[in-house]
Amino acid sequence: MGVLILYSYVWFPSLIFLYPKPTAMKKMSIKELASALQISTATVSYILNGKAKEKRISEELEKKVKAFALENNYKPNQLAKSLRSGKSKIICLMVEDIADIFFAGVAGYIEEIAYNKGYKIIYCSTKNETEKTQELISTFRNRNVDGYIITPPNGIEKDIESLLSEGIPVVLFDRYLPNLAVSYVGMDNRNRSYEATKHLIGNGFKHIAFITLVSEQSQMNDRLLGYQQAMEENELTTIVNRIAYSNKNQQVVVEQIVDLVKNNPQIDSLYFATNYLAVSGLVAINQLGLKLSADIGMIVFDDSDLFRVHQPTISAIAQPVAEMSVQIINTLLGHLQPEQIYTPDTNILPGTIFIRESSVKKEYID
Repeated sequence: MGVLILYSYVWFPSLIFLYPKPTAMKKMSIKELASALQISTATVSYILNGKAKEKRISEELEKKVKAFALENNYKPNQLAKSLRSGKSKIICLMVEDIADIFFAGVAGYIEEIAYNKGYKIIYCSTKNETEKTQELISTFRNRNVDGYIITPPNGIEKDIESLLSEGIPVVLFDRYLPNLAVSYVGMDNRNRSYEATKHLIGNGFKHIAFITLVSEQSQMNDRLLGYQQAMEENELTTIVNRIAYSNKNQQVVVEQIVDLVKNNPQIDSLYFATNYLAVSGLVAINQLGLKLSADIGMIVFDDSDLFRVHQPTISAIAQPVAEMSVQIINTLLGHLQPEQIYTPDTNILPGTIFIRESSVKKEYID
């Protein structure tokens, strides 16, 4: 039977040399490393896992083992390591939509902090679907992830309780599950929504329509409650329009907003409960031939670059993304400390309302 040998060519003037094509260096196992150094695998393991001082191993031997491991391409088997230690150093981040500006921003901060602490992040989007979320939790549980950070849809209470009962810590953010004892980091949605509505009222808007989602999520309910409280305190009639979250066709959403304004000509301002609804709202306002501030007011929950550069600029409530992200990952890392007893911790952070041109009537500016 013939043997095929691959050759590469190196060109020099008037000469061609043939030499066997090099193969990748074989990865050395911990047993081979220990055998070559004539020490036990346990000693090698202690050194490479940072336990040399704890096990009273000399500094000279520690340096020798680390240098030899580096020279010989030794890399630990992460699966075997996680099975021995019970820790994978992996955290699962489950959000509604990782492509969303808010969630992507949070993910970026969390990943950087986690990496500096020796952890890797796995991302996934639930699309706010209960069944999909349950499947994802089960999938990553079987892969031995150390903990979960979740923006939960309703209906996964038992799944989270099961994780906690197994000693797997969970931190919820953005929205909470009222009947579950679990750590949560979020924003004071109700008070910021209340203040945003009061701002519109204080600037002469009396017929404010609140455009939100068909949702029972806690943060969406809190934004609605804040709006309703401000309207009722000022003896104003609420106008609430709910749009299905599952409706991804922007033109359909635009048409619903156009119909709302046409059927309620008294509306003088629009308050959008999310930034992606507000984008459809801008298209609707344009189709209606209305001008922001001059003809109709507008404010949005969740700021974005678009609202800062749009002309006129658009008032928005900004979530404390950086501060929230730090609190989320530090809370989970705290739960992951050895011998740490899981004690639910709740952190509610304030947001910031950025007042811009869209929520101030033209005559108020003049």
